[in-house]
Amino acid sequence: MNTDFGIRGFLETSFLDWPGRLAAVLFLGGCNFRCPFCHNAELVLEPHRVPAIPLPAVLGRLLPLRGWVDGVVVSGGEPTLSPRLPELLGRIRAAGFDVKIDTNGSHPDVLAKLIGRSLVQAIDMDLKAPLEPAAYAALAGVPVRLELIRASIDVIRLSGLPHRFRTTYVPGLLDRAAVGRLRAAVPAGSPHVLQGFNPRRVLDPALRAHPAPLPEELAIA
Repeated sequence: MNTDFGIRGFLETSFLDWPGRLAAVLFLGGCNFRCPFCHNAELVLEPHRVPAIPLPAVLGRLLPLRGWVDGVVVSGGEPTLSPRLPELLGRIRAAGFDVKIDTNGSHPDVLAKLIGRSLVQAIDMDLKAPLEPAAYAALAGVPVRLELIRASIDVIRLSGLPHRFRTTYVPGLLDRAAVGRLRAAVPAGSPHVLQGFNPRRVLDPALRAHPAPLPEELAIA
C-alpha cells in the first residue's frame, strides 16, 4: 500500500493554526505560486528533497492524543494540488479528527468537492493582493487566473463552514490603500486577518533583510 500522501512536514501540536483549537499541522509539498514572502520555500521549490512522512506514522502519533488534539490542519505548499488529498482527508476524518485546510484558492473545484463530501470542517484562504492582475501576480510570484480566486471566495462564502481570509503583510509590497482594495473582495461578515511575515526563511532572498511588520502595521483598519 502506498502510504506517501505527499506529507513533507508534521507539527504535532499548535495553538496558532486553528484559532480556538489545539491542532496538529500537516504540510504537503508542492505549490503553483511563488510568493516572494513564502516561508516554506523548500516545500515549494524542491519538495522531492524533503523526506516523506508516511500517513501511518502521523496517525500513530495522533491517535493517542485524540480528545486533546481536536483537529488537523492540512497546509502546504498548496494542498489542493495533491491528487490524493480527498483520500488523505478521508483517512484523517475516519480517525476521528476534524480537518481545516489552508489554500491559496487556485482550485475552487477541489474545494467544492471537499466541502460536498464533508471532508473539511473549516477553511483558511490566503488573499495575496487586490484582485488586480498585476498586483496579484507580483505577490503570488506568477500570473494568476483571478476568476478562480473569485470562485473560491464564493465557494467558501456559500459553504457555511467556519473560515477566514488571510493576507501576509510585507511593508513595501502592500500599503494601506492596497489592503483597502483587497478587503473589498472579502465577503461581508467573513473574517479577514493580516499576518506578518518571517524574513529569515523567505523565498525571495531580497526580503531576508526586510524588517518584519510592526504590530501597529498589522492593525490597519
